[in-house]
Amino acid sequence: MRAIFRAFKYIIIGILFGIIMTKSEAVSWYRIQEMFRFQSIFMYGIIGSAVILGIILVAIIKEYRLKDFYGRPIYLGEKDKRWKRYLIGGSIFGMGWALTGACPGPIFVLLGQGYTVMFITIAGALAGTTFYGLLRDRLPQ
Repeated sequence: MRAIFRAFKYIIIGILFGIIMTKSEAVSWYRIQEMFRFQSIFMYGIIGSAVILGIILVAIIKEYRLKDFYGRPIYLGEKDKRWKRYLIGGSIFGMGWALTGACPGPIFVLLGQGYTVMFITIAGALAGTTFYGLLRDRLPQ
């Protein structure tokens, strides 16, 4: 019963996330295209706010040694110093974002809004992740 209550909390948080993403227009294809064309700073403000919030939350996780869903301590390792891999991976991510008009979070929000074409985007994301998983041991790490 306790696990069901925990899962219910995360479902509520997911619903609130979807509402916030929708109301802030962060799932709008037009807003995303404006960002990639440097026509508006709207999305950069949302992303900047998320980065600042992420920094604060990571500091809280480290300070209070918070635990995950299953009660295990959250471990945040050291950042990898090989920046080229982040540049290449971020570029691939950005191209997919620009082509589909959605990054991973909004994909599910848009699907929940009834945009069934997002199934294609989800399938592509899963295929790419699977392909990377198959090749990971052969790639320079």
